[in-house]
Amino acid sequence: MTASPQAVLAATFAPGETAVPAAMRFTREVMTAWAVGGLLLHTAEQVTGDLAEQVVDVPFEVVWKHHGDAVQVELKQRNAPQGDPKAPSVTVAEWGITFSRDGHVHWARLTLPGSTETVLPDRPAETSRGPHWLGFLADASDLLAGTLNPDMVPAIIAQVVVPRLSSWCAVYTSDHIDGAMRLVYVWHADEARIDGLRQDLEGVDVEAAEARPSIMHLADSQVLTVPLTARGRGLGVMFLGRSDRFPDEVIQLAEDIGRRAALAMDNARLYAQQAAANRALQRSLLPPNEPEVPGLDYGVIYEAAGEFNEVGGDFYDLFKAGDDSWRFAIGDVCGTGPEAAAVTGLARHTLRLLAREGYGVAAVLGRLNQAILEEGERARFLTLLHGDITPAPTGLEIRMVSAGHPEALRLKASGEVETVTTPQSLLGVFPEVVFEADTVHLDHGDVLLAVTDGVTERRSGGRLLDDDGGLAKLLAECAGLSARAVAERIRRGVADFASEPSADDLAIVVLRAR
Repeated sequence: MTASPQAVLAATFAPGETAVPAAMRFTREVMTAWAVGGLLLHTAEQVTGDLAEQVVDVPFEVVWKHHGDAVQVELKQRNAPQGDPKAPSVTVAEWGITFSRDGHVHWARLTLPGSTETVLPDRPAETSRGPHWLGFLADASDLLAGTLNPDMVPAIIAQVVVPRLSSWCAVYTSDHIDGAMRLVYVWHADEARIDGLRQDLEGVDVEAAEARPSIMHLADSQVLTVPLTARGRGLGVMFLGRSDRFPDEVIQLAEDIGRRAALAMDNARLYAQQAAANRALQRSLLPPNEPEVPGLDYGVIYEAAGEFNEVGGDFYDLFKAGDDSWRFAIGDVCGTGPEAAAVTGLARHTLRLLAREGYGVAAVLGRLNQAILEEGERARFLTLLHGDITPAPTGLEIRMVSAGHPEALRLKASGEVETVTTPQSLLGVFPEVVFEADTVHLDHGDVLLAVTDGVTERRSGGRLLDDDGGLAKLLAECAGLSARAVAERIRRGVADFASEPSADDLAIVVLRAR
């Protein structure tokens, strides 16, 4: 084998039932990128599966290396016990395992068809079909696929092709408003020449370059124009410049990268549009404003778990229901995305409408339950804590119903914590269910805490945050704090409970009698 591979592709996988098939799919993608097919492709997949099946319950990395005459797979694990390795179930040129203090590397080598047993000392000539260029294309694809920010794609395009394919690169993209092409990124191997290049590009007819790849001249450069087209839509144009002529193989590579870049750009734009729509939808499902309630100090925290690509299933609300009463709600819809958002919107609007028509909290939940069931197949289960707040001379009177929701807790000024709600049926399950309201009095300084299961079911190993009354213990530490400080203290406790980011939405509502 040569000392250094001509191309390397790697991916990391979490342990579990999907790890082996995911590692095998990754291998198929690598072999396809390297133009390895037929029986050897299936052999490579099987070898990867054999090695992956031997891993223990820790993450592992699959690394494929192309050495010109052979390909080698390495499966790396850290902090894993030194087990007894098994040979692959298919024939390979070589296999083995290398141990180290913190883990091991289990590897196997496959000889490519047409290769001799002796590896040539010199690297073969670079062509657009050789493994060296195939590795370059694979690495370029990884870079382009690694971002979902549409503003970053033009910069990545330029960094990929300069100086490998050209001395400079300029990327034009179309504007969503009027469709006009605009220069969005310029890069030159000699950074001192970027400003001058921008001036030279001012007179270029970009519209003429949109149709098909072409060769033109600009100042002292030969320029290759490559349209960026994806899914039948023109997204922009890539200009590549160099002082000498473009070899045919470089033109082919540039066109290939143009296709991959356009697809990455289109994916990033679609993701950005979806993320913006979801953010707008999420904002519409939260209260537009929070009213002033006499005698009430309140704090609210809401955190959606996704990276702007999922609408959260948790929600809360606080609104005026009558001359001397206010309502609050905190709920959790089963699932995420548009279907959950539809139920969230239904719940919020139904609560507000019926409360302002004078229905009590128990009657509101009964009607909401019926409305959810009438949604048919679109219905989602919903847990909800809904209450009515009425100021009183000695504090606050609260009537509330907990429909399958985590229990509400009251913190007395003395530091005593107690459960104040009776568990009742969640919404969207049983058509004939009768709800009954619990009445709770908050003296001055008392606190009522309501949360979603993103708090109570926060997991650390095999433990949940609320095991053995964990949430009550957190709340007991908050005596004397403002409502906002209590909410922040609970949120911090949730974050500190486990090192991994939460996979669930989180909502916290704190009501404190002044």
